[in-house]
Amino acid sequence: MGLDPVASFASTSSPWRTTRQLLLATTLLLLAACASSPHRREATFKDSHSALADEPARAPSDASAGTANDVLFRAMALVGTPYHWGGNTPEGGFDCSGLVGYVYRHAAYMQLPHSSREMAAMSGLKVSRMTDLVSGDLVFFGSSGGISHVGVYVGKGRFVHAPNSGGTVRLDDIDGPYWRDHFEYGKRLLD
Repeated sequence: MGLDPVASFASTSSPWRTTRQLLLATTLLLLAACASSPHRREATFKDSHSALADEPARAPSDASAGTANDVLFRAMALVGTPYHWGGNTPEGGFDCSGLVGYVYRHAAYMQLPHSSREMAAMSGLKVSRMTDLVSGDLVFFGSSGGISHVGVYVGKGRFVHAPNSGGTVRLDDIDGPYWRDHFEYGKRLLD
């Protein structure tokens, strides 16, 4: 379902809801700007244009759009936080599942398990194609069907995650050379 910020603003009467929708629209516009900016050339990978950056930004159902907005802002605010294996707080750092659990606990008031495999096993709509992902979906990566990594899809082909030891929480292209090859599926918990 496409998100039309103008129609959304016109159909709401709550100032808080209008503010949240304005923030979501602003985030989506910022993502669009980031998606269209030039990427640094990497010596080992061939340059390519992300097809997902041109896809329209989509939010889950109207009932969940506000929660998805909260999830996106919480996740984006944590970019730059140090990676720490087993970590699940901004002060102590994050591993991938600790980051996702923290974001969902504080933005969607959902308690998630602290394991990417256990998160992948939760009930929710399984999204097999990257082009069908909506903002706020969990995205899972691995190989041979085994899940080893999780992040939060923010839209326009980008996701927030805590990738590795020595790194920080970051925003990456989901269809970049490594992530595209290891994408297993998404999971929609907000609809």
